[in-house]
Amino acid sequence: MLHINSLTFRIDGRLLFEQASTTIPKGHKVGLVGRNGTGKTTLLKLISGELSPEGGGIRLPKNARIGIVAQEAPGGPTSLIDWVLAADQERADLLGEAETATDPNRIAEIQIRLTDIDAHTAPARASSILAGLGFDEQAQQCPCADYSGGWRMRVALAAVLFSEPDLLLLDEPSNYLDLEGTLWLEEFLRNYRHTVLIVSHDRDLLNGSVTGIVQLRERQLSFYSGGYDRFEATRREQQRLELKLKKKQDDERRRIESFVDRFRAKATKARQAQSRIKALARMQPIAAQIDERVIPFQFPSPEKALGNPLMRFEDASTGYGPDNIVLSDLNLRIDSDDRIGLLGANGNGKSTFAKLVCRRLEVFSGYRRASKKLEIGFFTQHQIDDLSSNRSAYDHIAELMEGATEAQKRSRLGQIGFGADKADTAAGQLSGGEKARLMFALATFHGPHLLILDEPTNHLDVDSREALIHALNDFEGAIILISHDRHLLETCVDRLWVAQAGTVSPYDGDLESYRAECLSTRSIRKPSKRKSGAEEHPLPLSKQDQRRLLAEKRAARAPLKKIMAAQEKRVEELSQKIARLDKDLSDSSLYAQNPGRAKDLTKERGQLARALSEAEADWLIASENYENAAR
Repeated sequence: MLHINSLTFRIDGRLLFEQASTTIPKGHKVGLVGRNGTGKTTLLKLISGELSPEGGGIRLPKNARIGIVAQEAPGGPTSLIDWVLAADQERADLLGEAETATDPNRIAEIQIRLTDIDAHTAPARASSILAGLGFDEQAQQCPCADYSGGWRMRVALAAVLFSEPDLLLLDEPSNYLDLEGTLWLEEFLRNYRHTVLIVSHDRDLLNGSVTGIVQLRERQLSFYSGGYDRFEATRREQQRLELKLKKKQDDERRRIESFVDRFRAKATKARQAQSRIKALARMQPIAAQIDERVIPFQFPSPEKALGNPLMRFEDASTGYGPDNIVLSDLNLRIDSDDRIGLLGANGNGKSTFAKLVCRRLEVFSGYRRASKKLEIGFFTQHQIDDLSSNRSAYDHIAELMEGATEAQKRSRLGQIGFGADKADTAAGQLSGGEKARLMFALATFHGPHLLILDEPTNHLDVDSREALIHALNDFEGAIILISHDRHLLETCVDRLWVAQAGTVSPYDGDLESYRAECLSTRSIRKPSKRKSGAEEHPLPLSKQDQRRLLAEKRAARAPLKKIMAAQEKRVEELSQKIARLDKDLSDSSLYAQNPGRAKDLTKERGQLARALSEAEADWLIASENYENAAR
């Protein structure tokens, strides 16, 4: 399907690709990964024809349609649904011609082709995609101009997905999606019947939607089968083997060099020495495949701990004025050891709640109680955009270190990843990842008791995200995390709250059950096969029907959850009894002093082991029944 042959390309004298080659088979979904700045977005532009290669070539089948999200977000009075429908140019042209055609034969041809491309179900398909990306039926009728840039980019994504290109190119699509939209996109791509090349640093999205990985590293492209986890395991094993071979080669090189040094001057050994010199010249060095170092994040822990709760809300409400209440009936507490993941679709009040906790919004009713000494760190993507483009990292840090020596300021900058080469660079010249690193440092500078992170991973590559995970797990304060990155949530939080229906409340379930609920409320359908007789697909459910459906599912799962919990408790009790018996049976004196008791204990242990095996089987069945009900 897609052949990249000996590709060479450079920007501003910097070589990004050097004789790079790879092939992506037809129908494969492939993730393109690599460190920030290596040229992933540039490769998509080369494939789409926006840029031309310096050497080599990119080959696609004749008449293959390429789809890439438009850089300009849609605007104007056109409704969302009409904008998406217009993305199918053939359908739009045929419908336009059908209104003016007079030749009966041509009219018949138009109608046959409209049937072949599934044109009559197009509104339902477009509506389904928009619903999956977070637009309900009412929102789909609104003008594009009514929405902010991030929401408009979702419309642009919906348009390219609806057009069903033969080669779909996506560049960090989850950056403008919430968790719910990312879950839907993963399911959509898994069912997509054409070829996909997606640039993403979201390892769960890659694990769930692609069948291969192309790594861009050192100006070369390497193809790996499987999802991201399999790619990472394969890469680590390759590194281990290459390091082993390199060590063996280095040992052999030292042995030969030692022989040459000893016998080069001796006439009797001159010929052997010359032979060894030629062997050294032929020996191709094995490069040490060591990953580029990722500078760790460092989040200072609070100097003095505060008593619990750090903050408590009692029947609180907040918003953007008494007449614009966004959240109400808030009854929550935040303790010093809490690691909270805040879930909920965009527009449901997650950022509003974060601002409330940070004291940037007032409480209009009820109470917000917190210690006056509570220090809160707040990171949000908007702060990155608001950085003064003319001020450097040094300027920002020095402002917080009045009275410190120059050496102390430079030392602090080095600790957060800004050495002499970057410390004095204006923020406008920093990459997105470097700006994010600076904002992390500013948000945590004073060692907050509570750290709130609103979509912290948008500008971070996979390795930097892992460094962030380590820093958050080492941080000794409380954390509230808003993110579309499931891997980050799964590794950093132990409690889930959800913003929905005008409030924030604890979520009784895990991320997998939340994923199942999201997919059940967003219309998931396989892309059309563009042939006649296509089945009509229903429009998305109303919000009232969605809530009713969720309530029915929760009620149906409640008995299964109780059965699963009872079986799990039974397994735990039997395991504890066996552990106690094993402790008694490990006493060697028992067999000599009381052989009868030893025999009874051994018999009892066998009975318990059989009971445990049956209990575990029952627990597995109960768990499977509960998980199936959650789907």
